[in-house]
Amino acid sequence: MVAKTENSVVIDAPMDLVWRMTNDVASWPSLFDEYAEAEILGTSPDGTVRFRLTMFPDEDGKVWSWVSQRKADAATRSVRAHRLEPGPFEFMNISWDYRETGGGVEMRWVQEFRVRPGLPFDDEAMTAHLNAGTKVQMARIKKLVEQAAGRSDGPDR
Repeated sequence: MVAKTENSVVIDAPMDLVWRMTNDVASWPSLFDEYAEAEILGTSPDGTVRFRLTMFPDEDGKVWSWVSQRKADAATRSVRAHRLEPGPFEFMNISWDYRETGGGVEMRWVQEFRVRPGLPFDDEAMTAHLNAGTKVQMARIKKLVEQAAGRSDGPDR
């Protein structure tokens, strides 16, 4: 069985700006409030980026870090990614899809994964954790991109 999360947000900004800001992996520590560092390990002409993400310490002081790879396709406005160092997962695959709507750009993330057996949490608990965190991060990204587009008067929008 594969666990899955699916979340989306509509950002009131032009597609090119949404695409550029959300796919600039090196800037993710400014875009996401959970990442302390994003280190680019390699890039390919086909749009593939290999990178290491490092999170801020969790409530127990543990710092989580992993290597992922993602390929952005500007023609289809889609990204396919997976963890190369899966950590607590047997696997983690992530899809980002963008589409223009009447209200701006819908950015949709789908995460498919399986938690390793023997951990103190299971797929269901991880699904809840990821869904909660994704909602927070998407709201932050929406705010920052809309501010960059001049669509927001301030942080409370």
